[in-house]
Amino acid sequence: MIRVLLVDDQRLVRAGLRMLCDSAPDVETVGEASNGHEAVRAVDEHRPDVVLMDLRMPGMDGTTATARILARHRDARIVVVTTFDDDEHLYGALAVGAYGFLLKDSAPDDLLNAVRRAAAGEPPFSPTVLRRVISRATDRHQAPTTTLPPLTPRERDVLVLLAQGLGNADIARHLHLGVTTVKTHVGSLLAKTGADNRVRLALLAHEADVR
Repeated sequence: MIRVLLVDDQRLVRAGLRMLCDSAPDVETVGEASNGHEAVRAVDEHRPDVVLMDLRMPGMDGTTATARILARHRDARIVVVTTFDDDEHLYGALAVGAYGFLLKDSAPDDLLNAVRRAAAGEPPFSPTVLRRVISRATDRHQAPTTTLPPLTPRERDVLVLLAQGLGNADIARHLHLGVTTVKTHVGSLLAKTGADNRVRLALLAHEADVR
């Protein structure tokens, strides 16, 4: 069972997420929190596999809570659930180490798959949000064109699809590869580029105009 902690200041949102998670045979809701202070205590108490974290909350917001949780539990997998259009805290959460990020209007199956991906060690992120983050990062920093280290043709294929927000299973289907093979290529890309997560790999791909 994948043990999930739900963090959101709206009771109705938490109730909906609980119903969704508990409807899956492999997911279990182990606790809820309505603000960052409660979230920190709940992670200490329940040690969930995945935390679904809202960002805008009273008392302590999700960004601060994410930083404090990761300071105490470095392996915590905190997935931000955001509206992103009006949530400026999203970028701060990524900076302090949020494991993935989803839109609040994601389809139920997409959210459950994101929980499973996070639990399996594959950071989940919505393609729409990824494009927004990349656009904002390149607009703000005006990064020069990046030169990537030499990549094999298959590594380049994997990088292109990863930059579009696809998970390992989807990449495997597109390229007619095994998921384990895709994981190997992603690991190689991380090692070659020095990137420490998939979001930074996606940013590098866009800066280098990989197609």
